[in-house]
Amino acid sequence: MAFKYAIALTGGIATGKSTVASLLALNGMRVIDADSISHEILDASSSWVKETFGDEYVNGSKVDRAKIGNIVISEDQQKSILEEFLHPKIRDEIQIRSIKQDSFKFPYLIDIPLFFEKGSYEIKDSVVVYTPLDVQLDRFMKRNGYSKEESLRRINSQMPIDEKKKRATWVIDNSKNLKHLQQEVENFVEKIKAEYL
Repeated sequence: MAFKYAIALTGGIATGKSTVASLLALNGMRVIDADSISHEILDASSSWVKETFGDEYVNGSKVDRAKIGNIVISEDQQKSILEEFLHPKIRDEIQIRSIKQDSFKFPYLIDIPLFFEKGSYEIKDSVVVYTPLDVQLDRFMKRNGYSKEESLRRINSQMPIDEKKKRATWVIDNSKNLKHLQQEVENFVEKIKAEYL
């Protein structure tokens, strides 16, 4: 049975989830990354992407994720087609990796961006990387170069970060600087170790 020792790691766009995943790994935690799995599967399915969406969405053997991302944001029907194709494959791969991790009988994290939105993983515990909306918006605009309107549209396509914070088992606060975030991650790892070691 998969997910016995799993903790879902989630957050919102530009809340710093990838940074937290790296810091958790540096602190000795094992992390399964749903995003990198989806990239692997997407690239392996480049011929399907070409057939379904057109040649302009593929460069060589790689899928142009920025272009595919624009479809997903702006066209619900195309988004559904992509998700119906990808999500079962991503889930199967996560499940395979989860069963392997469960054999160590110690908690590990599965980085799932839309954990609360999709509700498709039977994982009991979750940790949310939290950033207040104004900080999230500022970081996203700086990182991606989008307008305020476009940035808000993308952020609002997900469940509000405050709602995720309420639902989480634990919260890692990323509203300040990197030093503060490192301390937050270390505190979280200590809590997990205290419970299981």
